[in-house]
Amino acid sequence: MIRHSLPVLVLLLLAGWLGWLLVHWRKPLAEEPGERSVADRIGECGAKADAALVPAFEAAGVPYPPRALRLVALKSERRLELYAGGGSDGLRFIKSYPILGASGLPGPKLAEGDRQVPEGIYPIVLLNPNSRYHLSLRVGYPNADDLRRAAADGRDSSTLGGDIMIHGGSASIGCLAIGDDAIEEVFVLAARTGLDNIDLLIAPCDFRSGASVVVPPSAPDWTAPLHEEIRRNLMTLPQPGSSRAFPSR
Repeated sequence: MIRHSLPVLVLLLLAGWLGWLLVHWRKPLAEEPGERSVADRIGECGAKADAALVPAFEAAGVPYPPRALRLVALKSERRLELYAGGGSDGLRFIKSYPILGASGLPGPKLAEGDRQVPEGIYPIVLLNPNSRYHLSLRVGYPNADDLRRAAADGRDSSTLGGDIMIHGGSASIGCLAIGDDAIEEVFVLAARTGLDNIDLLIAPCDFRSGASVVVPPSAPDWTAPLHEEIRRNLMTLPQPGSSRAFPSR
């Protein structure tokens, strides 16, 4: 009888312990990371980020924070570039950061799980102060062009994937990891500029340098026109090291 009741006793003791744990640890668990706001994170790293950004903006002759900001991600070169300005001042190169982690091949993102970084022009739709990768900016993928092309191809729009981020850390699948120090600067800059004044151009390579790209044979037939559109947009931006301002978008 005692032998048969022992498992029941163990289960009762375990249930009691779990109940105690939930009651006594509820508050500490609620205070774990996940409760911080954008303002909280700006308070934590804003001064450090500003100290790195302000001299770069001064050297480019662009007010900080800018009226307009364009981020340019170059997949082959593994580089994220910042361009800023606005109005009649045009856009000037500010600084760049190495992309430490990404995945996939040249060519657009077509489906969830294909490990591709998308290509095209995207909004930044959210600042995440509680990212698992320190901080992150959510990319507005899929955009209207992605949805239109998917419909024309007969691909289900619900299978295109999402949650594309620029984030901290050094590893990523389908996103862009730029390291914790760099994401602090980009996060603070985006918050100070305002999401409505920012866009992101993701290119397979830096066409301005004469680079070309070889896409997989399985890439859809609209890939070449997409790359031509991206090339035209890149050509409106000065390359790093140029003091010339180009018209803003």
